[in-house]
Amino acid sequence: MSVGTSPPRSDGAAKVNGDARYIDDLAFPDMLHGVTVRSTTAHARYRGFKLDPDYDWTDIVVVDFRDIPGPNEINLIELDQPCLVQDIIRHPEEPVLLLAAPTRERALEARKHVHIREEPLPSVLDMDTAAAAETVIWGENNEIARLTIRKGAGVGCVDAALEANPGATLFEGEYCTGWQEQMYIEPQGVIAQPYGSRGVAVHGSLQCPYYVVKALTHLFKLHEDQVRVVQTVTGGGFGGKEEYPNILSCHAALLALKAGKPVKIVYSRDEDLACTTRRHPCVTRHRTAVGDDGSWLAAEVDIRLDGGAYATLSKVVLSRAIIHAIGPYRCPDVAFDGVVLATNTPPNGAFRGFGAPQVCFAVERHVDAIAAARGADPAAYRRFLAMQVGDTTATNQLLKGSVSANEVLDRALGMAEWESRRADCDRINASGGAPPQKPRPGLGDTPRLRGVGMSFFLHGGGFTGNGEARIQGEVEMVVQPGGDILILSGSTDIGQGQRTTHALIAADVFGLPLDRVTMALPDTSKVPDSGPTVASRTCMVVGKVIEDCAVALLARVMGEEAARPGPDAWGEAVDAFLKAEGDASVKLKYQTDPDTRWNPDTYEGDAYPCYSWACDVVEVEVEPDTLEVTISGFWSAQDVGKAIHPVIALGQLEGGSLQGLGFATIEEMRFKDGKLLNDRMTNCIIPTSLDAPEMHVHMVEEPFPGGPSGAKGIGELPMDGPAPAVLAAIEHATGIRLESLPASPEALMTAAARSAS
Repeated sequence: MSVGTSPPRSDGAAKVNGDARYIDDLAFPDMLHGVTVRSTTAHARYRGFKLDPDYDWTDIVVVDFRDIPGPNEINLIELDQPCLVQDIIRHPEEPVLLLAAPTRERALEARKHVHIREEPLPSVLDMDTAAAAETVIWGENNEIARLTIRKGAGVGCVDAALEANPGATLFEGEYCTGWQEQMYIEPQGVIAQPYGSRGVAVHGSLQCPYYVVKALTHLFKLHEDQVRVVQTVTGGGFGGKEEYPNILSCHAALLALKAGKPVKIVYSRDEDLACTTRRHPCVTRHRTAVGDDGSWLAAEVDIRLDGGAYATLSKVVLSRAIIHAIGPYRCPDVAFDGVVLATNTPPNGAFRGFGAPQVCFAVERHVDAIAAARGADPAAYRRFLAMQVGDTTATNQLLKGSVSANEVLDRALGMAEWESRRADCDRINASGGAPPQKPRPGLGDTPRLRGVGMSFFLHGGGFTGNGEARIQGEVEMVVQPGGDILILSGSTDIGQGQRTTHALIAADVFGLPLDRVTMALPDTSKVPDSGPTVASRTCMVVGKVIEDCAVALLARVMGEEAARPGPDAWGEAVDAFLKAEGDASVKLKYQTDPDTRWNPDTYEGDAYPCYSWACDVVEVEVEPDTLEVTISGFWSAQDVGKAIHPVIALGQLEGGSLQGLGFATIEEMRFKDGKLLNDRMTNCIIPTSLDAPEMHVHMVEEPFPGGPSGAKGIGELPMDGPAPAVLAAIEHATGIRLESLPASPEALMTAAARSAS
């Protein structure tokens, strides 16, 4: 089986016919069911709890912070988040108490008979209040993290450029994005059970098994060999199952070890929506000095992220946001400042794109404003500004190769027939609109305005700077009698097809059919730590280690000069080798480019091993009276390096793009007093198939030598570009300019009224 073909997914049949067993399908002998008792106040002093004396507690296990054997901390980047509230409540829905009972119904009923005593404290519910720091809830000034990037003239570079260039123009703008929910199909869930003499095992719906190992060893003061974490079939993650399973696993483990029995905790959808991490709200301010020829002379960007009550992964989200602050555009002098502020709302965390979608939205809206002011075509202006080989990024990373800026622009704009489509929209709008291309029930054939917009963007693959060298993701490969291959890796499949893609990489090296390569289940008692399944690294980084293992194993069995042998010759050679040597396996770690240079203190140097590039074009129809937006067309060209499995890769690109379209138009989370108001799928909505336009996606292949067969990371890339393209299309259709998301009818009406007054 060869790279570049699309055999059936190894897990496809089981998921389609219902044989796949998710965490809530599993039951262990004598298993209890756990629930969480949560705070209701945004900020309060915890004064203890009371159990209703008239309720029968005989078969209920009760756990609070006093049952924690080690430090009451969730082990992440910071150790600021308690496993269970001990003294201060910092957000609504914070876990205070844990209960377990023989049935879920019994546990839920018992929860109604627990009373939490809270003494309210002044709260901070938005970033403006947090920045003022009149009420401090985190550190010295509510700042969870702060990062800066300087290039060229640095601080004050915009004013200096304006002074030195009399023909230059200052452009300023503020751009806002809100929360976004991952809305994975399967809610958070785990089963914990005693393991060995003193340890604990967790089976769960999760992305990063070794993250959970580190959380459990810290909380329970255990060695790694006393903890076992097994990923079960997982119904989606999108980042939402990166760090949150640390908390849930610790909760289930506390109950299991106190009860001496397995304990399952599976969240209901409303609990999952209310308490788990989501995308960070962001406010981005741009100041740009633009020369008389349109070139960017200097750029200053200020980024503020709402971290919620605890740090979680916010510093790393800020890192990616600030590095991507001006996207794929050339600028000699920059000064970027980024800060994460604490608020008394549930913590925010990982979500596909990891800070890049927020800043991509901002810079693309900013570019549109500059192009409009200059009377320039948005596509031509972006092409003029686009970085090429030989340019340097904001971190002073020299782009040496694998830069596909021109190709993605050519492909996307060509597919969409950019110039003629824009002209057609102008003609239709001048005549008062046209019947909808995609009718919506109840709206009839009311003429609609049409518009076309675009975005141009890049996304760094893998961990930032020297992150991959620090992690050193590891893979083991074992050859079995007859020549079948077993791959042991801690990477997880969360719906993206990793088990098939990784197996295909190995099968290609050996010349074997796909069914002769097996991926071991992600079980930390058996597989090495390949690094987390995040950061667009699973195929590009871990896949490269698998490829290297396969090449090394082939050479070990067949000799250094061996080529792809074919199934029969390989099987015979393996049996002879095993007879002589006893076993054959290879274990390797990811090798970073030795020329990589990165200063984590100054954020200067090679931020990512490579970048994937993309261009989106969106067509919209807008009902002129209600300002309801329908997305009627989507065209995109996205650089994948090499499509290992084209059908899986295309699914990633189309799915991520649809998430981005939802972010643009209909996804909005409303909070009051720090508590989520729309905690149901009926009012916290995402796009369905009825909302999706026909997706025209072309995969550009600009190989990256550090990836398997040249593959780049693509998991996050498609999320970055749709939202600004949608708002540009709306502006083209209506003349209404929005600088915040989502573009709801209410938001458009408000903006229209503001511009009219």
